Amino acid sequence: MSSAPELISPRSSRVAAARRLARRNFRGKERLFLAEGPQAVREAAAHRREGTATLVELFATVEAGERYADIVADAQNAGARVHLAAEEVIADISTTVTPQGLVGICRFLDTPFEEILKERPKLVAVLAHVRDPGNAGTVLRCADAAGAEAVVLTDASVDLYNPKAVRASVGSLFHLPVAVGVPVERAVQGLKDAGVRILAADGIGAVDLDDELDKGTMGGPTAWVFGNEAWGLPEETRALADAVVVVAEAFRAQIEAYGVDPAAIHTVPNWSHIPRPRRDPDSMRRSMGWPEGLTVALHTGNGTPLVDPLAVSAH
Repeated sequence: MSSAPELISPRSSRVAAARRLARRNFRGKERLFLAEGPQAVREAAAHRREGTATLVELFATVEAGERYADIVADAQNAGARVHLAAEEVIADISTTVTPQGLVGICRFLDTPFEEILKERPKLVAVLAHVRDPGNAGTVLRCADAAGAEAVVLTDASVDLYNPKAVRASVGSLFHLPVAVGVPVERAVQGLKDAGVRILAADGIGAVDLDDELDKGTMGGPTAWVFGNEAWGLPEETRALADAVVVVAEAFRAQIEAYGVDPAAIHTVPNWSHIPRPRRDPDSMRRSMGWPEGLTVALHTGNGTPLVDPLAVSAH
């Protein structure tokens, strides 16, 4: 166990080194990254890679140190150096607007792609050219919740250790293997060679899960490929997949125009396929108890295309 933490000076070289990890070039040079908040630090303190602790250093305000005494103890038991710091110091290191009082410094923990393939994963999420760190962290969290056995970030995707991506993963970064910097062609071919079926989740759709389940095709090893937030998956990536996933039948012609085999295109019935209501709108409003002249706005939500296919693949 490390010695009792002492108050660190804001001019300390340790504080300056921690502050620099907000920048990608310094993270890559030191192979260290920041984990902020109690959940991320708790997971980091418990994580080991080949017997080596992931958490190497922890900065905590006095208040946070008392409130999360169990996390501080876990960090010390993991061999991490623990520093007590003034709130201004934590704010200086943190990349959030409202720091939670705990900032950990962690070793890189990505897994070589070849190691993932050796494990013959049954459910994988592949991020192809995903650029938003919040989205990358969300996919990590969803993949973890769905029981995925690995996540792959292609070489054109956002930095896994971007502080926003780490925060958005809410600790899931420490739960499952993640490969980074893998060319999308290599990722797809490697997974195929490992017996994994590749499903391309196109930006305009989601797989017809009911039909796929009825055919028994969702029970085997599956990798979902998610594309860029703005332009989705390029033609060459869609062409690599075993099946392209679209929402509405109207998009079939658009997908076929990219040279995709029509037999590999599947459609999911969603709200756009539901017939228009036959009841008179006025009678419907009366049945809901809405008075005349009242303007009612209904929002059905945007759905969860990243969660549902992964969850169905897992179960």
